[in-house]
Amino acid sequence: QVRLAESGGGLVQAGGSLRLSCTASGTFFEFNPMGWYRQTPGKQRELVADITSGGKTNYADSVKGRFTISRGNAKNTVDLQMNSLQPEDTAVYYCHGNVAGLTLNYWGQGIQVTVSS
Repeated sequence: QVRLAESGGGLVQAGGSLRLSCTASGTFFEFNPMGWYRQTPGKQRELVADITSGGKTNYADSVKGRFTISRGNAKNTVDLQMNSLQPEDTAVYYCHGNVAGLTLNYWGQGIQVTVSS
């Protein structure tokens, strides 16, 4: 069974930093791209950042210059370094992986990030 495990969330003051990590297990295919989405109550899930197998990154305009996404050495792992966090960044963050060449997506359970003012 494919599982995406997220870690690194929590509570932080505005201006602080957190680092999210995602590790996939039970995968038979490479995820391309792989990344992070976030969702707040009453809103649709939105892309935060993703990265291709070749290292090409894509960021939401709201996080450019503050967040950095990177792939780990192991296949289907990804990290999100979040700096200068703001209350507007408060959300449940979901790790996501797309099976290369197919319309097939896998999601993590979600991890809470709360930024207080």
